[in-house]
Amino acid sequence: MKSVITYPGTDASDRPMGPAPLSPALLHEPMLFISGQVAIDPLSGQITGRDITSQTRQVLKNVGALLNEAQMTFDNVVRVTIYLTDLTTFSEMNAAYSEFFSFPFPARATVGIQLNHPDLLVEMEVTAMR
Repeated sequence: MKSVITYPGTDASDRPMGPAPLSPALLHEPMLFISGQVAIDPLSGQITGRDITSQTRQVLKNVGALLNEAQMTFDNVVRVTIYLTDLTTFSEMNAAYSEFFSFPFPARATVGIQLNHPDLLVEMEVTAMR
């Protein structure tokens, strides 16, 4: 059975990341699928940070909050897909990303894209498993 996982202080009907018809995360035991996270504070709805380092940290704070709501941690993450608007920022993003993960690291892919807001620099989707 699937269940919606939301940010702390919100419920499934809230749309803090916009009007898209999606759930922040979906738990289908033993797996958690986290929708693409961007550098938007889910409570204020505001973009956090103007550089790749601060935005990466906000993205991973959002991921951490959803993992926590599902009673998981970053150690449960098995796969991450990273979308960067500027691939020249890879090393800065990677340094901030490394603050959240330890060995054994999740499987990962990084691709260059254009996001739907010009101030957003990075998006990540995450799969975790118990």
